[in-house]
Amino acid sequence: MIEKILELISRQKELEEQLASPKVTSNPSLLENLGREYNSVKRNMPEYLKYLGMVKMLAGNTELLASESDLELRLMAKEENERIQQELPGLEQKIKYYLVPQDPRDMKNALVEIRAGTGGIEAGIFASDLYRMYTHFVENKGWTLEVLSSSYGDIGAIKEIIFLVKGDGAYGTFKYESGVHRVQRVPQTEAQGRIHTSAASVAVFPEADDLEVSIDPSEIRIDVFRAGGKGGQHVNKTESAVRIVHLATGLVVTCQDEKSQHKNKARAMKILSSRLFDLRMSEKQAQESASRKSMVGSGDRSEKIRTYNFPQNRLSDHRINLTLYKLDAIINGDLQEVIDKLSAADLNERIRLTSTTS
Repeated sequence: MIEKILELISRQKELEEQLASPKVTSNPSLLENLGREYNSVKRNMPEYLKYLGMVKMLAGNTELLASESDLELRLMAKEENERIQQELPGLEQKIKYYLVPQDPRDMKNALVEIRAGTGGIEAGIFASDLYRMYTHFVENKGWTLEVLSSSYGDIGAIKEIIFLVKGDGAYGTFKYESGVHRVQRVPQTEAQGRIHTSAASVAVFPEADDLEVSIDPSEIRIDVFRAGGKGGQHVNKTESAVRIVHLATGLVVTCQDEKSQHKNKARAMKILSSRLFDLRMSEKQAQESASRKSMVGSGDRSEKIRTYNFPQNRLSDHRINLTLYKLDAIINGDLQEVIDKLSAADLNERIRLTSTTS
């Protein structure tokens, strides 16, 4: 543990030098990436230094007790060691949490996709509720949200919406939302008051930058066409919508929200880059060790992760057997408690796996 802390101290000094260099300051993307790493290392540095100081003091006092004949000095050293030995275990446990290998993607912005699933119009209404929940959650954290692509059905129901959440640790927070969300309630369209079950899927990707993903123009096909739906005559009469197909993987991205073909293309490329980055990172992690894949943080988008039961005001997260009877608050953006419990369960699992493989 001491060796790892010394490595982090050395890394902090390296990052400080790099962040001050013209090569980095002239490259916004590199500056942002190194800045995030620096903030991540620096955040826990006071605890690391405190731990090293206590270990050094404990060793010094132990040496003094073995060689010093002055009773008063021996008594002071003994009392100080007793205090350190009481405080040290708690600090050690805290630092173990800090030193668990972090996903380097966690500090990135998050690209979030919500799609209506089974359940017809009610599934689209539920997708709209999830989007509103995330919007309020983002506002509460002081982050920003930018819609990249959207498709709506009747009465404001969302067919699909893709948005970018900008904030330190956005992906590390939102990654726990990947999966199938199920709702149980009486739909607005139900005349007889029967409870229906419908679903929406959420997929979360880390935002990729130019340094991480380079897309060769020969690897993609770009189609332009007239946008459909709302947007007025300009949207419907000009070929502003853009569809990008990545030929090697078959990934397809479509954007038509903007009146400008150029803006739609830029947004589609951003979405494609993030999907490719996530795909490559997921493949790499699977090759390294399938056993390290925690269920909580797996991001399996086909897995049913959560049920929203409105009649009972109950939210159930099935990955960690979490049940909270405050759905009214959660659906209005009070999601932090759920995220914290998922994050803690994920961290405990990674600590367990690290312990068994070390």
